[in-house]
Amino acid sequence: MTEGSAAEPGTRTRRQGGRRGARAAGGPAGRRGSRVPYWGAIGAAVGVVVVAWFARGRVTPVAAGYPAPDFEVVDTLGGPVTLADFRGKVVLLNIWATWCGPCREEMPSMQALYEAFPRDRFEIAAVSIDAPAGDTDAEGNPGGDPVAFARELGLTFPILLDPSGGIQRVYQTTGVPESFVIGPKGTIYKKVAGSTAWDSETNVGLVRRLIGTG
Repeated sequence: MTEGSAAEPGTRTRRQGGRRGARAAGGPAGRRGSRVPYWGAIGAAVGVVVVAWFARGRVTPVAAGYPAPDFEVVDTLGGPVTLADFRGKVVLLNIWATWCGPCREEMPSMQALYEAFPRDRFEIAAVSIDAPAGDTDAEGNPGGDPVAFARELGLTFPILLDPSGGIQRVYQTTGVPESFVIGPKGTIYKKVAGSTAWDSETNVGLVRRLIGTG
């Protein structure tokens, strides 16, 4: 795979600015139902720390062919999760929200892609930027329950939480969903601004090539 794949446009919900961080909605240990702990961990002034990579005073471009910026969000139990945790795997980083229609539309295809590859080679990091349920974010979007959302759609890939929206600033996104396919060594191979069919032949083929089975 040649680095520098073109960004792919899609349908998305645009945001003004950008805000808002599982390890699985229903991952290996059945952690989907843990709702109280994660808001307790991140709601009380425990800011989500997001680390950007800088080069000579400039933010590294977040685009195909460049290193993916590191980040720290939390899982549904409030535990920290970083990009480094996925090192050695192909990662689909998806930034989304429960109030985003295009996000909901593409989730089933993400689940299909997730099920197509082994966990030691491929992982999804779906980072929710939702405010807590009952609240609203800075742009007036309603808060949501990412765990309940994932359960409703039958999602088993990791749902991560970043209600501060720091990951959007680091990844220079302007709406949701926005996604990045990141190689085993941390290089971005594809950026998608908007929803897409993640189980398409093109996307499955990309992941297959990156994990070395195609």
